[in-house]
Amino acid sequence: MTCCGSPLAGDVATAALQGPDALDQWVRDAGDGVRHLDLLVPGIHCAGCIGRIEKALAALPGVTLGRVNLSTRRVAVEWRADETDAETIVECIAALGYQVQPFDPDMLGAANEDAQKTELLRALAVAGFAAGNIMLLSVSVWSGAEDATRDLFHWISALIALPTVIFAGRPFYRSAVAALRHGRLNMDVPISLAVILAAGMSLHETIVRGEEAYFDASVTLLFFLLVGRYLDHMMRARARSAVAQLMALNATGATVVAADGSQSFMPASRLQPGMTVAVAAGQRVPADGEIVEGATSLDRSLVTGETMPEEVAAGDTVHAGVLNLTGPVLIRVSAAGESTFLAEVIRLMEAAETGKTRYVRIADRAAALYAPLVHIVAGLTFLGWLAATGGDWHTALFVAISVLIITCPCALGLAVPVVQVVASGVLFRNGVMVKDGAALERLAAVDTVVFDKTGTLTLGQPELVGPAAVDASGLAVAAGLARMSRHPLSVALFEAAQSRGIRPADVAGVEEHAGAGLTAQWHGETVRLGSRLWCGLEDGDGDRDDGEDGRLELCLRIGGHPATVFTFEDAMRPDAGPVVEALKAEGHRIEILSGDRPSAVRAVARRLGVAQYKARWTPQDKVAYVQSLAAAGRKVLMVGDGINDAPALAAGHASMAPASASDIGRTAADLVFTGLSLAPVLAARDMARRALRVVHENFALAVLYNLIAVPIAVLGHASPLVAAVAMSSSSLVVTANALRLRFGAGGLAGQGAGSRAGRPAVDEASQRRAA
Repeated sequence: MTCCGSPLAGDVATAALQGPDALDQWVRDAGDGVRHLDLLVPGIHCAGCIGRIEKALAALPGVTLGRVNLSTRRVAVEWRADETDAETIVECIAALGYQVQPFDPDMLGAANEDAQKTELLRALAVAGFAAGNIMLLSVSVWSGAEDATRDLFHWISALIALPTVIFAGRPFYRSAVAALRHGRLNMDVPISLAVILAAGMSLHETIVRGEEAYFDASVTLLFFLLVGRYLDHMMRARARSAVAQLMALNATGATVVAADGSQSFMPASRLQPGMTVAVAAGQRVPADGEIVEGATSLDRSLVTGETMPEEVAAGDTVHAGVLNLTGPVLIRVSAAGESTFLAEVIRLMEAAETGKTRYVRIADRAAALYAPLVHIVAGLTFLGWLAATGGDWHTALFVAISVLIITCPCALGLAVPVVQVVASGVLFRNGVMVKDGAALERLAAVDTVVFDKTGTLTLGQPELVGPAAVDASGLAVAAGLARMSRHPLSVALFEAAQSRGIRPADVAGVEEHAGAGLTAQWHGETVRLGSRLWCGLEDGDGDRDDGEDGRLELCLRIGGHPATVFTFEDAMRPDAGPVVEALKAEGHRIEILSGDRPSAVRAVARRLGVAQYKARWTPQDKVAYVQSLAAAGRKVLMVGDGINDAPALAAGHASMAPASASDIGRTAADLVFTGLSLAPVLAARDMARRALRVVHENFALAVLYNLIAVPIAVLGHASPLVAAVAMSSSSLVVTANALRLRFGAGGLAGQGAGSRAGRPAVDEASQRRAA
């Protein structure tokens, strides 16, 4: 359902933005005489809101950019300073009926609080309680109660219904008033008219002691409409922005080292190129720059998506937001604030989310046509009956109310959300959480599937695969050192020794050398565990980027003895091959995008039979490629797990992430699946197609209902009560049709565990081995 305005809408900006002096502190210089301002507009709720604001901003002289992000309610505006000013921009947005505040990342939590959900739930509870009680009183009237008894029941019904209509109808009234004030129509205008007129006519009949009152019709109408509105809101509210979580990766402050060696702390936003900052182990890098002193290991999953730490030393480039793991370093700043790599990723994320929110859902497209048609039919009915009865406004209004009630969009309002809720419930029981109901519509249309590698096609867990024959004492010594390190390869080595029943050797004086490896003493000899170079091998390329198998290495050297090279590979998801084959068999184009080494990506692509793959790709590369596929007309399903996948996940036509993904990856994805199996990708795609068919069936049923019921109401053969019953029946029909998705869903469980005709099979033993 389209929305217009919101509970937070207003005619003026907040006090925080009143006056040019108050605005200046939020405006920043974008260069070449251009100014930039970020605003928070809490009342943005749909694609219609985005279109209205961006259109209004584009009409202002001098505005070069006006971009709205639905998830964060952020409006980014740029303009030429000599043609307009910030105050004019704020007034433009406020004139549309929206409250405006300065955008502050710390305010995102408050902005995302779901007050609307609470209001809808309360209104739904009140309407349901009132509808049940009024219906009981109506049964007595229908059973033959007359005169004083009938009048008493009507007055009791009025005492229940009128406060309910006022309280429970507020979400519709606010939206309708906001639409009318700004010269628009939406679905809430006929809804509000039907509810208010039915209650008003019923009160009139009660006062004049008429035989019929229709309080049950108005309250029951509200109840069913609120059910649809609440379900729709619940599905929309599951989608949360990953931008706020990306912002949390920014370091809040930095330790600046002066030329004389003195240190001072300052906010990261005040850093300037050329400054030198000290970053201790466990801290995030506050700005882009180059290491000038020290060596360490970095978690660069933000950039590459890989969980393997990367060894860096003086002369290496680092980016804001990456985590320093092992040793202190000094970094010379090359870019800070809005110029950093992380800031660019955030901008990509916002742009990608904005593109997805412009998708117009089926219900919204139907509502845009339905609302004016309802008004036309009801208005013509009133005028026709007014002329036919010689000016009898009572009869004309009576029939017009019946038309408004019988055409009220209960079935239309329920057609999509009830299908989404049922489909989401079925998928949830099979290990897939649907965060955005509209994603099911998009998922049904995908023709291209783009996979990340690490953590998606693979489990992101290195396991020891060589050498085939290894001396038990050597593995015991290696495990003795490995248990003192949290490096992923050390952890895998230690776990491999435990799984083989080998007890770690007692080594003494273990020391970790940042960027190199470990040393210890064992039986009077120095033991080293780490890279090839650390263990004295000629080939110092620790990640073997020129190899064909894509395997990682960890070396052990005991005294002067030859070094032992342990090799590891990232375990594949047990059914990755069959799932990829099933998707290819159905005509999907399959590609792999990864930030990992070319050798590792090539090995996985060959194993899965995927011809199109890219390696060493940054978040910018990934999102640009997904957008290029979309520009070429492809409907892309992006499946990824890392922080660096988040912009691409948001840019995809639909997106999925495993439950083991990063928080930001899970947030950016439309659907999240659990377990080791990749089969939920197939299950979700199949359910999306079934759900879309049921939605189309529901719209057909709603149209058929109106084709039959509207002529009956227009001819005066349906009282408001009969209209309410017919309207309720249409809602029950589309709900029952949606429930069919629960039947015949048994195959989905098989896909989750892995067996159905033509589907991948994964036995429990395979899953245990993969774990």
